[in-house]
Amino acid sequence: MTTKLRRQLKMTRIGYARVSSKEQNLDRQLEALQDVSKVFSDKASGQSTERPQLQAMLTYLREGDIVVVTELDRLGRNNKELTELMNQIQQKGATLEVLNLPSMTGIEDDNLRRLINNLMIELYKYQAESERKRIRERQAQGIAIAKQRGRFKGRKKKYSFEDEGLQHAFDLYQQGLTEKEIERKTGINRTTFRRYRQKYNVVREDRK
Repeated sequence: MTTKLRRQLKMTRIGYARVSSKEQNLDRQLEALQDVSKVFSDKASGQSTERPQLQAMLTYLREGDIVVVTELDRLGRNNKELTELMNQIQQKGATLEVLNLPSMTGIEDDNLRRLINNLMIELYKYQAESERKRIRERQAQGIAIAKQRGRFKGRKKKYSFEDEGLQHAFDLYQQGLTEKEIERKTGINRTTFRRYRQKYNVVREDRK
């Protein structure tokens, strides 16, 4: 039996899916994860500590397993939390596969595959955090200008800037999805999304 075959036999692909509220559904993620052996799913904010299925998945993991998520922010949006979760996965001897990032499955050397995969995930985390920082800076600039012009009103907002669902919608927009596609995937009305996108000055890189 070859090393490659032994490695393939050891691997169990385990999916994890999450949406940020009970009103949203998991169908899109579950469809993308249909080829895995077992799926754990939660309906909770990425910053919520009450994610029992995530903890169940971490307990279930065995050496050689592969944790599969559709997008990295399904594990969590906070860089510190993501790093801790990735460390827990690695301590179990498992690896993380993110479906919207390039696949490393063609690399036979385990150590090289893990190294490249981890570097790519760290780069993605840095890029996502940098984009959120730019959004916050543009938001602050927009509010300051609006206050100077007497237009800013501190009315109660339907979504705060830190809202998990709204941030996910912003990320999808940055990835090139249309407002209609974003509405279907997040449940946020496209008119509402457009209003918040304009309010926080969220634009695509190619439109700057």
